[in-house]
Amino acid sequence: MIRSLCFISVLYLFALGFLEAQEQQVSRPEMAREFRGRSLVLDINARVLENKQDVIWDQSHKKITMPGSPVSIQLAGSNVVVAVQFTPFIRRDNNVLVIQGQIWIEDPKRGISYYTSIQTVPMEFNEPIYYFPLGTNNQLDSSIEIILTVNRYREPKENTEEKAADTNGE
Repeated sequence: MIRSLCFISVLYLFALGFLEAQEQQVSRPEMAREFRGRSLVLDINARVLENKQDVIWDQSHKKITMPGSPVSIQLAGSNVVVAVQFTPFIRRDNNVLVIQGQIWIEDPKRGISYYTSIQTVPMEFNEPIYYFPLGTNNQLDSSIEIILTVNRYREPKENTEEKAADTNGE
């Protein structure tokens, strides 16, 4: 197996690789009121750890989506590419997050290896979900950790205060 994945050399997150075409994000003023109440915010923190503890790269982003609509990220290093889709589903009895991952790893001795996975994870609002696209393999010196938290969308305070002032006749 590959001893080290050389993450630091060319690790990009393609602006955290969110594929805008899949999400069809709409700006807040244009978002219809009925959709705002159902919207979700995915808080994503992706980082690369070396020696299982030293953070050598870290980036966080928030994305607004609807239940059932995927949010995609891509990470690329000198010899690894990771593409992941997170799709939250809100249900009456239990919420779930479907995680679909694709990984390409280049090994000079064996060529390119491709791995794919799909997982359904129980989800609670404001509870972090840890995802390790490369697993927790002890043979690797480096690892990728993605921490995702899902919450309901809330209007920013200034918009709420402005609306309250408008309705009070100020």
